[in-house]
Amino acid sequence: MQTVREITAGIIAREGGFVNDPDDLGGATNYGVTIGTMRRLGLDLDGDGDVDVDDVRRLTAAKAAEIFEAHYYHGAGISRLPAGLQPTVYDMQVNAGANAVKILQGVLNELGADLAVDGALGPATASAAAKIFARVGERLVDAYGIARRNYYYAIGDRRPAMRKYARRRDGGKGGWIRRAEEFISPRFHLTEAEHRGRIAKWG
Repeated sequence: MQTVREITAGIIAREGGFVNDPDDLGGATNYGVTIGTMRRLGLDLDGDGDVDVDDVRRLTAAKAAEIFEAHYYHGAGISRLPAGLQPTVYDMQVNAGANAVKILQGVLNELGADLAVDGALGPATASAAAKIFARVGERLVDAYGIARRNYYYAIGDRRPAMRKYARRRDGGKGGWIRRAEEFISPRFHLTEAEHRGRIAKWG
């Protein structure tokens, strides 16, 4: 089983370095840490009295790992989940914030739980996850990964500017879809034809 530090290193590798894409609602980002998060944490790394793009550029991978583990793993309650479920939910927490837990709550409800879909990983969600994981095991991880993949496609359905994250220029699977499928058993990966069929309406 992976340690938290190993999972975090994988997240940082997936996120990559500095990006300031105008289509990304999170704004300037480095190693997956957004400028909004840095402002919330008061990370004025250049000491000029504000937190701006220059501070995002200065962020190190080590500092990003510290932020993720403190705020996106421990702070978000990911440690309460079964160990087998933690990597994918933690990765999604970094990528999509509270939507990670909302997706989990929706999946758990489909499997018999009765949870408020509020994005808060409290005792009720943790207990439901433990009980259902004990019953179905890795099938819960696959169900979550599939729901996560569907979440990304749904963003593309609603927001044309965001489709580039789910679809490469040649029409193949984009980074979002490949990222979700890293946590899904190969038998549940979409074929290229299935992927292209899913996005056909995007034009």
